[in-house]
Amino acid sequence: MIDVHACLVRGSVFLAGETIECIITFSNKGQSRNETLAWASAQVHCQCSVSDSKVKLPTPKSIQQDATGFPIDSVTSFTPNRGEKGICVVSTTPKILVCDLMLAPGESKTYKYYETIPQDAPPSYKGQSVKYSYKVAIGTQRVSSPTRLLRVPFRVLVLYGLGDTFFMDPDDDYDTDNPFLEGERKPNSLLDQAVQVLTTITSRKSANTYNITNSRGTVARFCIFKSAYKLGEDIIATFDFSNCHVPCIQYSVTLQSEELITEECRRRPNQGVCISSYSKHQEFSIHVSKSHMILPIPLHIAPSFITDIVCLKWRLRFEFVTSKEPLPEQVIPADQSESATWQGPQNIGVETMVWNLPIKIMPTNPLHATSVSLLRAVTTMSV
Repeated sequence: MIDVHACLVRGSVFLAGETIECIITFSNKGQSRNETLAWASAQVHCQCSVSDSKVKLPTPKSIQQDATGFPIDSVTSFTPNRGEKGICVVSTTPKILVCDLMLAPGESKTYKYYETIPQDAPPSYKGQSVKYSYKVAIGTQRVSSPTRLLRVPFRVLVLYGLGDTFFMDPDDDYDTDNPFLEGERKPNSLLDQAVQVLTTITSRKSANTYNITNSRGTVARFCIFKSAYKLGEDIIATFDFSNCHVPCIQYSVTLQSEELITEECRRRPNQGVCISSYSKHQEFSIHVSKSHMILPIPLHIAPSFITDIVCLKWRLRFEFVTSKEPLPEQVIPADQSESATWQGPQNIGVETMVWNLPIKIMPTNPLHATSVSLLRAVTTMSV
């Protein structure tokens, strides 16, 4: 019996364009005889599965084949996505880890597997109609036995335009008096570049103010401090109800995603957008002049992205419950030592007003996302 142990060194979340490092250990747990493994290979792939009632997948250009020209559906061939639903949209070149590996009783051997995630790969995503999932597949086979697969799932975040940027590390030591030495400075790692890009895009620049009105006048003035946020950030904004003509009794703000299937992949021509709600903030605002909201962005959701099949956008959905008639004023005693009780009306004629504000949600540092990831970076099987 040979145990195969695979571990992603840095965790289970990566940026597209980064290099994955996976440590794979083969151990002979037996105590009496040598064990032999014919071969072991590793490959990264992304599987796309859809809801058949909403999405029709594009016809693949060709059937994936092995070196002999036959479709690779045999149990003795290395097929990383064997048994999975959907189509494989990303598949790296398989790499051979070992051939004819013989292990003595109690012996173990460790190998390192490196693979770069393509820059144009889709992000990991699980929506109502479409799902993209990534795995490191490790195939092994013993002589005269079927192939066994060990899959290690991981998450991919995509930051568009990252490959077009070029940053230098300001902490690097170099001779500023010699201009010919500047070219020898090494660029930052992809992760460092991503952090700098995200910090620049999501930094607070200038506040945006919106006058929210209906047919009877102004309901509120809404101020939001930026329009682009990273995963895990809080959306902070303020409401100003002073000097407004329409009394606002209650308001709520919900973070929602819009999942839009491309026209060529829709099952029905009039197919609408799939809406999913996440965090929500709700408050009563009667007789309140100013209020604020703090809306957390979950770390596990997918940032905004677009592929050939689906487009994901984000928005804030506002619901204002307003009174159709002016409310009785609250009488404040002249003497501050006295107290007063305001009795609200038993019945209020209200109406609900809805407003949607688009926002951008960007990826975050993969190291932060790893801390809350439910994906196991360590997997084991026996062959």
